[in-house]
Amino acid sequence: MQDAALAISLVDAIASVFRGKRRAAELTVAAWLARGHLLVEDVPGVGKTTLGRALAAATGGSFKRVQCVPDLMPADVTGSSVWDEHERRFVFHPGPVFCDVLLADELNRTPPRTQSALLEALAEGQVTVDGEARPLSARFCCIATQNPIDHAGTYPLPDSQRDRFLLRCAVGYPDPAAELEIMRRDGADADLARLQPVVDAAGAARLRSATAAVTLSDEVRGYALALIHATRAAKSLALGASPRAALGLQRLAQARALLAGRAFATPDDIQGLAVEALAHRVVPRGAVEAEQAVRDAVASVPVPR
Repeated sequence: MQDAALAISLVDAIASVFRGKRRAAELTVAAWLARGHLLVEDVPGVGKTTLGRALAAATGGSFKRVQCVPDLMPADVTGSSVWDEHERRFVFHPGPVFCDVLLADELNRTPPRTQSALLEALAEGQVTVDGEARPLSARFCCIATQNPIDHAGTYPLPDSQRDRFLLRCAVGYPDPAAELEIMRRDGADADLARLQPVVDAAGAARLRSATAAVTLSDEVRGYALALIHATRAAKSLALGASPRAALGLQRLAQARALLAGRAFATPDDIQGLAVEALAHRVVPRGAVEAEQAVRDAVASVPVPR
């Protein structure tokens, strides 16, 4: 499949910059193909910004970065209208959300009011400023990051916000060989400067359309739904996965199938991304880990043959 080869080329391009973590590159491309957004939870210095810049460069899109701090205001993200003396009217100045790839760094360090400014952007691809809805780029993708260790001065993301992210993943440290290569190259800046777009706007639209066209049989769709219901019935979870999570899981299965060169999704595609797609959307009881609760739910659901 030509589209599958192009999608794999996207992964290759990102992995050539984001060294030693091909899985992270695959998850990023899967989220992008499925028109979703990515939440990256990991310690500082492992290349989260590089991941966002590489996605923008490989897809030929614009890149903006927002450093989320306690005094960040909603208008600092969405933009605002400013009075223009020459034109004698208010002129809208777009914020950084008006781009193709937005990196919201340390999202949990900004207060809930500003966090909520992203909700409409993540869910509807638009922001409303001064009562006027303004559409974002058709290729808009947000990669938000947060440090899971340092909780001082943070505002935990509410469930409604976490549910807007299609995937959550951790990057992790590179293996010794990859880290040595990163040191030899003195970081990723030179590689990013050389990275050429793999697709243009038309190619991006075609790839996303090809992802949506991947066949999902009723058996596979039913399996995904059974898994969602299993999270709702699990005694280890106080809150199971939402209908939005069910839609996201099937879209991710389509993206995974395309990356595997198939025109149809299988139960393996559901299982392969279930933890990253669902663990951040459920609420565990007590000391139970969300990831393990999702794995247990997967193990409890019979696989269709």
